Amino acid sequence: MTHTRATEQRDPGTVDIDRWPSDRIVETLLAADTAALAAASAAAPALAAAVDRALERIGRGGRVHYFGAGASGRLAVLDATEATPTFGTPPGFFTAHFPGGAAALVDSTLDYEDARPAGYDDAGGVRAVDVVVGVTASGTTRYVAGALARARETGALTVLVTCVPDSPLDADLTVVARTGPEAITGSTRLGAGTATKALLNAFSTALMVRSGRTWSNLMVHLVATNAKLTGRATGIMAMATGLDTEESAAVLARSGGDLPLALVHALSGRPLDECRRALGGGRGVRAALEVLAVVDEA
Repeated sequence: MTHTRATEQRDPGTVDIDRWPSDRIVETLLAADTAALAAASAAAPALAAAVDRALERIGRGGRVHYFGAGASGRLAVLDATEATPTFGTPPGFFTAHFPGGAAALVDSTLDYEDARPAGYDDAGGVRAVDVVVGVTASGTTRYVAGALARARETGALTVLVTCVPDSPLDADLTVVARTGPEAITGSTRLGAGTATKALLNAFSTALMVRSGRTWSNLMVHLVATNAKLTGRATGIMAMATGLDTEESAAVLARSGGDLPLALVHALSGRPLDECRRALGGGRGVRAALEVLAVVDEA
């Protein structure tokens, strides 16, 4: 009998789902997502270890590369894309590689996930100091296998994020959310997708928090590219400093819209040039306040 991976097995609890009313279908799908999140939570120790190892790499100038195909790859693209507006990371700090590029990303008929050589080639720009995260719910995606193989040759830190416990892919660290069979057999965009998104979200967010790209629980390195985010920056300024909205907007304006600079300026009372120097070298707000010998009570 051919071995069937856990994510491809049939769920005996949903064999009659096509006969159910909508409310039962929806309740069952959401219950399956809840179970998938529990599976992701169970992988927290392994994910935390990956964050710690990745933190050491980016402290030496490394960057994070995601490799994935299909639904897993699209979730990786989403996570990488949101990093800059959320945490103010420089372009390319988080890079998601998807087989077939932009065209395949929006057209699922262009399916290159079996292209192991493409994964190997796409990892050609990975450096020894970088972090490579292979994302594959099934744990077998050949595109990811190629990328991980090239990254390991380079000396990069490799992390595998998957939903099966017995993946044949090699990585320095493996993070497994054991989501089991899907409510609709084989549709790993469901429970496995939910767990994968949660793991990637937690990985990138924890990595940015540890890197000083938040202050307390505030998103202080956001990039204000629209009216909503400009308003959010003003609100964060007010929460962090106790200034009212008008005063917060004025400090932000004096700081050229640079929220970390505005915060260090307001919290320390030091001149902008001095605050700018304290933020040099990629320091976050808390580290800059320490440089200025300001007691940080957040």
